Amino acid sequence: MIAALQARGIGVALGGTPVLHGIDVALPAARWTSIVGPNGAGKSTLLKALAGLLPHSGQVQLQGRPLAQWRGRERARCLAWLGQGEAGADDLSVWDVAMLGRLPHQPWLAAPSDADRAAVERALRATQAWDWRLRPLGALSGGERQRVLLARLLAVEADVLLMDEPLANLDPPHQADWLLLVRELVARGKTVVSVLHEIGMALHADQLVVMAGGRLCHQGACDDPATHRAVEQVFGHRVAIHPLGDQWVALPR
Repeated sequence: MIAALQARGIGVALGGTPVLHGIDVALPAARWTSIVGPNGAGKSTLLKALAGLLPHSGQVQLQGRPLAQWRGRERARCLAWLGQGEAGADDLSVWDVAMLGRLPHQPWLAAPSDADRAAVERALRATQAWDWRLRPLGALSGGERQRVLLARLLAVEADVLLMDEPLANLDPPHQADWLLLVRELVARGKTVVSVLHEIGMALHADQLVVMAGGRLCHQGACDDPATHRAVEQVFGHRVAIHPLGDQWVALPR
């Protein structure tokens, strides 16, 4: 397995309180990995550490190189980030918000190139936000706003995409659209890592990372019974995973 991201001995303390405890994990390239676990498990903290957004002990490697050895713009072209509940400048147009994803590709103070404009159009069309491109971000609903922020992520055209709660505010049809989009990204060789509360959606991934109490409890394929048992255990056996056709669903007990 070729790892797109690898963490060794990752520890994080927030406000002096340990949140992550020596996590070792390798996330395969050109696959979709979902991180799941109960509230307070450290899922978002791990994702931020992998993105280099939090100080931590241990080491993170991106495509086989220590994250600290990547220069800022180079890393920003390779690894794109969508945070949970991200704020945005409400007076910016949808087009301009999505164009922010192209900053790692642009010389300082340079105007957008034809390649930048083409990438932004592709991203906005992929998230079905093209028709709002001239509207201010502040005029959109929560779900529409989330799709614009997703377009900003896609506009980077990075090899590795990290998404923390990307389904927030999305209705079921647009959650299904997101699922198809992730599958298309992986088919093109991209690596996707998502933190999801929706266990049923997470089970569509190639593999799960199961967390509890700031520790990694299990990593395995989504169709592996051992993975199902690990998920059920960290949720106190209040959910059960069952087959449904060729997929898996998580139901309350």
